[in-house]
Amino acid sequence: MANIITLARFPLLILIIVLLYIESPTARLISAVLVVLLIVMDMLDGLIARARDEDTLLGSVLDIMADRSVEQVMWVVYAHLGLISVAIPIIFILRGVIVDSLRAAQMGGETTPFKVTQSRIGSWVVGSPWMRSSYAIVKLLSFAGLALTHALIAWAARGVVAGGIVETTWLIFRILSWVATAFCIVRGLPVVIESYSALQAKNGAAHG
Repeated sequence: MANIITLARFPLLILIIVLLYIESPTARLISAVLVVLLIVMDMLDGLIARARDEDTLLGSVLDIMADRSVEQVMWVVYAHLGLISVAIPIIFILRGVIVDSLRAAQMGGETTPFKVTQSRIGSWVVGSPWMRSSYAIVKLLSFAGLALTHALIAWAARGVVAGGIVETTWLIFRILSWVATAFCIVRGLPVVIESYSALQAKNGAAHG
């Protein structure tokens, strides 16, 4: 069940992208609502996996695959629409490639990606329910807020919404986007530090 929910996020992501590129402010507003569903599904699949004891290697890999797809595609789209700085998707893409490459090098046959980090602090930063939920909430507010801002821009162009409201809303969610970016970097650091150290140790042992 959890894996089905995870995989269902892909067609929903495509639908959201299509709606964002439609000029209708209503379509853009609908995309904001669907973004909330998209992020809630991310939290829901994890809850169901733990409740049904379905926390498997396949489920973890699919979860990370869906998370990376949603994050990177949405940030790229928002940058293309001019809603955020292009620096944000660049940071997310680089972080994703680096962290996932190191995780892949570290993973054993039965080790899930979130269990690669071994230290107490690293495990808390990467996989604790508090950190994962906080990050999900910030992403939800950022993604949905930027979609809402996109709708407000369209309404402002028609004279329905005041420009000041658009500017204030836009500023708030641009700031939240950078907060999400900070979360992304912080949660990746333990994986980079521990994986690099472990691989260095393995390399030394192989040549020892």
